[in-house]
Amino acid sequence: MVAQYLILPLALIAVWKGADLAGWIQPYTMPPPEDVVATGVEFVEDGTLWQHTKASIIRVLEGFAIALVLALTLGIVIGLSRAAERLTEGILQVIQPIPPIAWIPLAILWFGIGEGSKIYIIAIGAFFPILINTVEGIKNIDPKFLELAKVYETSRRRVIARVILPGALPFIMAGIRLGLSMAWICVVAAELIAAQAGIGYMLMDGRSLARPDMVILGMLIIGVIGKLLDDLLRKITKKAIRWQ
Repeated sequence: MVAQYLILPLALIAVWKGADLAGWIQPYTMPPPEDVVATGVEFVEDGTLWQHTKASIIRVLEGFAIALVLALTLGIVIGLSRAAERLTEGILQVIQPIPPIAWIPLAILWFGIGEGSKIYIIAIGAFFPILINTVEGIKNIDPKFLELAKVYETSRRRVIARVILPGALPFIMAGIRLGLSMAWICVVAAELIAAQAGIGYMLMDGRSLARPDMVILGMLIIGVIGKLLDDLLRKITKKAIRWQ
């Protein structure tokens, strides 16, 4: 089973190395695989890799946590109230298509070049997938459950905790996974804002130093961490919605 996962990556590395040996690629544009591995080992030994990775993980978690709280709260309000939906529909449909990177100039004006602007870019990138899925999840709840809760005069708070959230959970978890993926995409853009550490900073540093090995290493780190976090969320989702 594990071997099946490794076949394609190993084949790509073999093609990459073959192209290097054949002279089809130049080291200053695409280094051989062993150079990327050597750079990774060097950065692990001197602590550089952990320094950048830790900075990005902290930013992603901070921005994602803010997005999660705001999107869940607003999503529940919109999902339960037609008035709130009508009130927010227009403005959300205008803001949603704006790519997170387009917010960078405003983020700098509002929060400066410190951590605030970076967290803002990550949060706004993760916000909409969670919000949209939360609203859709609530709308897909069988109305019979809500009517039954109304018949038994169940309190609003209890309905949200016992009916709304469990019923919308599959959609919410799908939104959380998408939101976390967006947060990882946005962290690279966010770290273009005068960062002193982070995977995005490492990518830009590699570009300015003409070191594609650093750039490729940074890209691989983003992909691997994103994959690990998605696997973790997938396991949590399976446990949380075992009743499905």
